Amino acid sequence: MASESSGNWAADYINHHLVNYTNQPEAQKSIVDFSYWNIDSIVVSIVLGAISLFVLWRGAKAATSGVPGRFQAACELMVEFVDDMCKSVIDNAESRKAIGPLGLTLFVWIIAMNTMDLLPLDLLPVIWQMIQGDHHAYLRVVPTADLNVPLALAIGVLLICFYYNIKIKGFGGWMHELFSAPFGPAVGPINFLMQIIEFISKTVSHGMRLFGNMYAGELIFMLIALLGGSWAVGGSIGILDPFLFLVHILAGSAWAIFHILVIVLQAFIFMVLTFVYIGQAHDHH
Repeated sequence: MASESSGNWAADYINHHLVNYTNQPEAQKSIVDFSYWNIDSIVVSIVLGAISLFVLWRGAKAATSGVPGRFQAACELMVEFVDDMCKSVIDNAESRKAIGPLGLTLFVWIIAMNTMDLLPLDLLPVIWQMIQGDHHAYLRVVPTADLNVPLALAIGVLLICFYYNIKIKGFGGWMHELFSAPFGPAVGPINFLMQIIEFISKTVSHGMRLFGNMYAGELIFMLIALLGGSWAVGGSIGILDPFLFLVHILAGSAWAIFHILVIVLQAFIFMVLTFVYIGQAHDHH
C-alpha cells in the first residue's frame, strides 16, 4: 500500500506540473484545439520577450566608443557572433539587415524562456497557488516546454520564408519553382506536393526539436524534485529520506549545470535553422 501511495503521489505531482493554466480549466483538451489558450505560456513568453528587448536596447544605448564595460562587451560579442553566423548563411546583404536582428532576438528570447527551467520547480507555482487561494492551481513557467510556443515560433519563421521567396523570386517565379523543382515541370503536381511536404516537415521539426529537449529537461527536474519530497508521502521523515534529499541536491545541481548547455544550445540551433531556412528562400532552383 505504501508503494502504491508513493507511486500515485509521484504521478499526481508530475501530472499537476504538466498542466497549463488556461482560460477554460474544465475543457476537454486535445493537441489541436483552438477553443482555449495556455495563458501562462502566453504571459510568461511576452514578459520575457519584453525583458529580452529591454536588455538589447540597454546594450545598444550604453554602447560607447571607448573601453567597453562588461555588459557592453558581452552584448558586442553576442551581436558579432550572431552577425557572423548570419553572414555565413545568407549572402544577400540587404536581407541581412532584417534577418540578423531577427536571429539575435530569437536567440536571446529563447534563452530567456529556456532559463525559466532553472528556477526551483515549485517556486512560482506555489506563489501562484497562494495568490489564487487554490491548492490545485496550475502554472507552467517554461514556455518552450509547451508545444504551442515552439511551433508558433517555427510557423513565424515559415511565414518569413514565404515572404522572402516572393520578394527574391517574385510570386510568379516562386510558383514556377514550386511546380518545377526538383524533378522538372513535366511532373508539376508531384513537385508541388514534395515542396509542401518539405515546408511542413521543416516547420514541424524546427518547433519539435526545441520543444522535445526542453520538455525532457523539465521532466528530469520533476523526477529529481520527487527525491527531495519523498518524505511528504508518509508525512514523516524516514531513515533514507535525508540520503534521498542529499541526492536530490547533488543531482539537481549537476543537472542544472549541464542544462545550461542545453538552454544555450537549443536557442543556437533554433537561430541557425532560422538562418538556413530563410537562406534557402533566397536560392533559385
